[in-house]
Amino acid sequence: MSLNRYRLRHLSQAGHRGARLAETLLARPDRLIGLILLGNNFVNILASMLAAALALSYGGEAALWVATAILTTVILIFAETAPKTLAALRPEPVAFFAAHIYVPLLKVLYPLVWVVNLLANTTLRLFGISSQHSQNDALSREELRTVVMEAGAMIPRRHQKMLLGILELEEIEVDDVMVPRSAIEGLDISEDWEEVIAEIRRARHTRIPVYEETVDDVIGILHTRNLFREAQARELDATVLREILVDPYFIPEGTPLNRQLLNFQSARQRVGLVVDEYGDIQGLVTLEDIMEEIVGELSQSQELRGREIVGERDGGYLVRGSANLRNLNRRMEWELPVDGPRTINGLILERLETIPQVGTEVTVTDYRMQVLQRTSHGVKLVLITGPAKAATVATD
Repeated sequence: MSLNRYRLRHLSQAGHRGARLAETLLARPDRLIGLILLGNNFVNILASMLAAALALSYGGEAALWVATAILTTVILIFAETAPKTLAALRPEPVAFFAAHIYVPLLKVLYPLVWVVNLLANTTLRLFGISSQHSQNDALSREELRTVVMEAGAMIPRRHQKMLLGILELEEIEVDDVMVPRSAIEGLDISEDWEEVIAEIRRARHTRIPVYEETVDDVIGILHTRNLFREAQARELDATVLREILVDPYFIPEGTPLNRQLLNFQSARQRVGLVVDEYGDIQGLVTLEDIMEEIVGELSQSQELRGREIVGERDGGYLVRGSANLRNLNRRMEWELPVDGPRTINGLILERLETIPQVGTEVTVTDYRMQVLQRTSHGVKLVLITGPAKAATVATD
């Protein structure tokens, strides 16, 4: 009963005979317990009868008390406490050895065990307990997370983070990791062709959303590799550009990342546009965004970092109001709350319940945030000082 069921299953599948026998016995614990207790009680009662008979034969009734004390000590130490403590400390060798005895013994004593189990299970059913519904050994997500975190040196720390990232995908939605609508770097094909070419040259991504006048009118996704291939074959113009566009892929807002990862795989897509219930585009999600939740930052380029963190000042960091909280936590190893708003701007507005003036300070989980720039509808730039750096600044 003290065996690790998952290690037992692993050893059984690896061909360990003792493990296979133990797994067979544990498949019906009522029979195993019936067999063990049948033998245990039989031996204890038999030992009591023999001790009483010997005491009466050699010492009379007075010797019964001596025999009782000696037998109690012997059974308590050598038949109960010591062997059961050994089995609890060394469950595998004890269980695998015992399984070789229990399995054939169960076959021999099966009729007796069956009767014992019948009476015991009938008694349990009177209290509404069925022996057919044993406890489920499957681990929940939270239990599996605890197992990974407690693995210690058996799993490298980086691998632990990856496994925990996979477990958390179900709790994270595409809205949490998407590039917001206002930050989407797209290509307006309705502009002059020279400006379109200039925008393509300035593009920092290989896949670019192409739209007409507004992001809501996306007509396709441009893969720059296809564009360069076409440029070698013929002269480029707006018509050629439209021909090589890939149909846009849309994602309903609120989709969990684990589901979207499978959707990307089945649809053979790497970029998706997040839309709300009215069909309006809310943001953009890439396969890389989801993979970063599992393996961490895939790129250390200033392009990714500079989009949200502008620089450093006074021991803190200059952060855009549109910065995603999950990205900041992952890249800076911060612990900003992510169970509510998704951006720094949203977090500050939620705490203050108003659009703050420049110079306003607010503290969120020991992180001091000072508003440096604002617009008529939100916070634009914030100076964030973490707990450790805040102490340094105070000392200086």
